[in-house]
Amino acid sequence: MSDEKKNASAKSPSELELLARLKTKLPVDDSVIVGAGDDCAVIDAGIPGKWQLHKTDAVVEGIHFTRDTDPKKVGRKAIARALSDIAAMAGTPRWATISLGLPDSFTGELVDMIYEGITSFAKLKDVAIVGGETVSTPERLVISVTVIGEVERDKCVLRSGAKSGDGIWVTGEMGGSISGHHLDFLPRLEEARWLAANFLPTAMIDLSDGLAGDLGHLLDEANAGAELLEAALPIRRDARILARESNAAKPPLIAALTDGEDYELCFTLSPGNAVKMLDEFRQAFPETLISCIGKVINEPGLKIKQKDGIKEFAARGFVHFQ
Repeated sequence: MSDEKKNASAKSPSELELLARLKTKLPVDDSVIVGAGDDCAVIDAGIPGKWQLHKTDAVVEGIHFTRDTDPKKVGRKAIARALSDIAAMAGTPRWATISLGLPDSFTGELVDMIYEGITSFAKLKDVAIVGGETVSTPERLVISVTVIGEVERDKCVLRSGAKSGDGIWVTGEMGGSISGHHLDFLPRLEEARWLAANFLPTAMIDLSDGLAGDLGHLLDEANAGAELLEAALPIRRDARILARESNAAKPPLIAALTDGEDYELCFTLSPGNAVKMLDEFRQAFPETLISCIGKVINEPGLKIKQKDGIKEFAARGFVHFQ
């Protein structure tokens, strides 16, 4: 078989397989507290009492937005996604750089509008834009954002740490984000810092690839499973509308578990803190919905408790390269 035919027939690795393949090859040193594999890298930069958080994220035309999407909203989404990952570590974003890959048809007005979306949201969250890069990407628009943040050393929350018996919590709602939420979401920065300061979740992640997949990362780290209560899942109204209007749409439950781009917090918490946390969270953030949707269990896998019994759920949400 020729090399050309071998290459054509070779199956591309999934996103998770690719990350696992690359992770072992990355050089690190003693300053790296947490490297690749969490929402952000955690770095000891010699700042007393604090660690630095480093995050790079990208949005790609045709994957995260369409060509007719308002460029201001595209720019806003590009930086807000990275800030959502800073939130997942209970951090504060400080500085950002922006790399633009511009298609052949770009105009100066397009770039102005993208940057208006980026800078207006950066100002809202006190993030300084300190540089970047521009390159040609002939077929489509690509925006890559790198954010550096800070977190108190004793308040940094990782994906690892969940324990059997912990409650599983989410902010906001899930599913149907394609109807507009994926462009207009608010990263839960203030909520995450409040949680870390007052109740310190055992593990936390932001919901970008769907609840089933992202919760799965927490469970994989804990070598555990989860039992979710269907009636407790906060399903976005848009997911129910899409299901009613089209036979091709996902049922609302499946949408909530797999759609992705919700950009909410998913965290685990000791059951002894549940009632107090819920009461105080609602007082601190009356406009932010928070829900306990299940618990961590010893047996690996994801189970959904429904009216007619408990069922296994095998799907894992959005995965690139599949």
